[in-house]
Amino acid sequence: MRIFLIVPAVAAVALALAACGTTSGDRAASGAVIGAAAGQAIGHDTGSTVGGAVLGGVIGAATAP
Repeated sequence: MRIFLIVPAVAAVALALAACGTTSGDRAASGAVIGAAAGQAIGHDTGSTVGGAVLGGVIGAATAP
């Protein structure tokens, strides 16, 4: 039940910060931070945090402003 409350909150924050940064590096950094927070909130372990940071960084770098 707890995950059903966390996922929408993380999604809202991610959407709000999706346009943060004008360079690819800025977007990768903000994506990594958001991904790490989401991974920790969902998985509650180091592997989930690192995986979320990597995935968020890759997605953030791939987006256009």
